[in-house]
Amino acid sequence: MPEGLFKQITITLNPWNEHHWIKKRFFDTQDADVLAMTTNYMCNEWLDEADKKVFERMKKNNPRRYQVAGLGNWGIVDGLVYENWKEEKFELNTIRSLDSAFGLDFGYTNDPTALFCGAIDLKNKKIYVYDEIYQKGMSNKAIYEEINKMGYSKEKITADSAEPKSIDELRGLGLRHITGALKGKDSINNGIQFIQDFEIIIHPRCVNFITEISNYTWDEDKFGNKINRPIDDFNHLMDAMRYAIEKYINQKKLQFGYNSIM
Repeated sequence: MPEGLFKQITITLNPWNEHHWIKKRFFDTQDADVLAMTTNYMCNEWLDEADKKVFERMKKNNPRRYQVAGLGNWGIVDGLVYENWKEEKFELNTIRSLDSAFGLDFGYTNDPTALFCGAIDLKNKKIYVYDEIYQKGMSNKAIYEEINKMGYSKEKITADSAEPKSIDELRGLGLRHITGALKGKDSINNGIQFIQDFEIIIHPRCVNFITEISNYTWDEDKFGNKINRPIDDFNHLMDAMRYAIEKYINQKKLQFGYNSIM
């Protein structure tokens, strides 16, 4: 570089996962060419009172999220629902022979619409995650247009059955193979138990899926003890994944022939 100039790359992030390679590479290093800084909303002189109230409410209602999104502390992974997963780049040609699995969780204002795009290898107990939608404020038409643009409009998609009107509209727009999830009592834990038997391999481009799965933990009671129920957060793509493989969960129930109350 000419004298007086220098090369610089700036990376900004929310530190959701203390085990992420970024922490090891840039924050835990003694490299003299790396400047790592942690800032939070209290450093922002341009926030008004309404902005500050967002974080005060977060501090009260969701202290775990506040530690990361509010104070900028590294997220501590404790009590993960899914532990057997890894981020790994893979070619789509390597999974074309596997069964595809698509799941859709609806959102709009506060929650994102989440589309899970994956493939399942029942023989080798592996689930591959290769694409996603994760966006707020999407109308049903916008959802259809995005799925169509991604080339998935002919896929069999299992969606959240809590919104039958949206499913019907999407079917009318062109998603002819979209159906509602069966769900039912204990369907969340049954789905989680099924998925826990698999290794989940996530393509690096699925950044929102990685964020969710590395923060999707078991909830706690008022005494801080873990309970057999996941938190109601970081769960949009997690729910979509369960919808996507629901048919395999039900097949397993029929195969082993046990009774359950749904």
